[in-house]
Amino acid sequence: MIRIIALIFCLCLGVTYTQGQELRADQWQVVDLSFTINKLPDLPFDHGVSALFTHESGETMTVPGYYNGAKEYQVRVSFSKPGKWTYEVSGIGKKNKNQRGVIEVTMAEKQRGPIQIMDGKSQHFAYANGEPYMAMAFELDWLFALDEIGADGLPNSSSIINEIAANGFNQVVMNVYAYDAHWGDKERMLPQHDFSKPEVFPYGGSNTNPDYDVLNVDFFKHLDKVIALLNEQDIIAHLMIYVWNKQVNWPDPESVEDNRYFDYVVKRYQAYPNLNWDISKEALAYGRDDMGYISRRIARLRSMDAHQRLVTVHDYNYCSKYPELVDFISIQEWEPYLYGRMREVRSRYDKPIFNIEHGGYEKTDITIFDGAYNDALTCLDRAYQCAFAGTYSTYYWQNAAWYHVIYDLNDVAENPPKLSYYRHLMDFFDTYPLHEFEPERGAFSPPALSRETTFLYYLDSDRLGIYGENKRLKDQKVSIRWFDPQTGKYLNAEERQMDGVWLGFDKPAALKGAMAIAVIEIIK
Repeated sequence: MIRIIALIFCLCLGVTYTQGQELRADQWQVVDLSFTINKLPDLPFDHGVSALFTHESGETMTVPGYYNGAKEYQVRVSFSKPGKWTYEVSGIGKKNKNQRGVIEVTMAEKQRGPIQIMDGKSQHFAYANGEPYMAMAFELDWLFALDEIGADGLPNSSSIINEIAANGFNQVVMNVYAYDAHWGDKERMLPQHDFSKPEVFPYGGSNTNPDYDVLNVDFFKHLDKVIALLNEQDIIAHLMIYVWNKQVNWPDPESVEDNRYFDYVVKRYQAYPNLNWDISKEALAYGRDDMGYISRRIARLRSMDAHQRLVTVHDYNYCSKYPELVDFISIQEWEPYLYGRMREVRSRYDKPIFNIEHGGYEKTDITIFDGAYNDALTCLDRAYQCAFAGTYSTYYWQNAAWYHVIYDLNDVAENPPKLSYYRHLMDFFDTYPLHEFEPERGAFSPPALSRETTFLYYLDSDRLGIYGENKRLKDQKVSIRWFDPQTGKYLNAEERQMDGVWLGFDKPAALKGAMAIAVIEIIK
């Protein structure tokens, strides 16, 4: 993704520039319109700057701008529709006329656009260009802190993002800012992997001695680069604006200082096509706020977000009470038999369901938080249980999800994380797209997905028994092949007759004692 510093106006008081140069951009490409002035207002972060964009068809959108440090303001925008867009910028100075210009937007060749709710399949996601989006997220709360602010590159961030992209993950769940946590074996951490208590802070001052009257523009310029890096890798930034359980010294809710931060984040990042909004991690769990506060935050966000990115809240109590206010349902569900619970939740809502924290925290070198499940295969099993319920999930690795981040997997001393398991999962659902299937379960069969003539059965036992109440399989001749989630390989298919109401058979010897997926297709 190429970011354009598209236009610089020097607006000296009393001098008017009435016409900008014609600019070009690709569809969904991020464009920064930058404006320099000689005299700042007294409260530069609170000063209103915006741009009205008008498409040649007559469609309009008004995008708010933000203060970018020194004497600069920016309006950041991306366009969903190719064609000629004109713009007028207001709020730069009373003695200056609105600034005008033209941007010619060409059809995207590679960029697929932001994710949205799939047309005709409201419980699934799709890119704006219509391609399906199978969400598989990776928790990386301290991503903002992995590289030095102000440095030229992002070596540590690039190292881990390249690794997760190579293993099929297409979403990163991340905080704008986090400070520390009370859990974890901190005595065993190497200093280069410890990102707790970062010196940086989104406000002025520090987390221990904050200056809420200003925001740290350099902090946000660095976060720009991080989100742009994710965009280059075609990874969604699931951006949690707040977090309540990471020892952040936030100002009072709905204070001027709170609103200043919240508004700034929305104004600065909405144009990125690889963005989902999440109001807060652990949104209602720590007594910081109430549902009214979250609802008002959502309304405030939507009033500013001209790009209409998807919104959720990391709290199922909230999402279940106000499903109409979020675009997809987030849930933290740790139940041992996850499949049934996720199916039950899915049956309630005509929206995608995202298990943002399913209780599985894969452990390798150092214990940070074991949760309910910490071995690699159990964590993988929970991801498949979510998928076979027609829902989506997030993967946690204890040595990356929180303040302890081993960004180079070559530094893992013992038992590296089994990230390849998730590449195989994504490859499987590339062959058998989740949105084409519906969850179903017979009286005796294991978790299953089906479409017209294809049936997928997920099991960890060594025998598959299918009851013939499924009329589509009764008395049919079928082919059966097995998929190994640990290797990503398929075993050779065999043909069988569905005789009467029962079809029962054992796993191949190579898969005995292991999870597997049976792919059954009716032979026409």
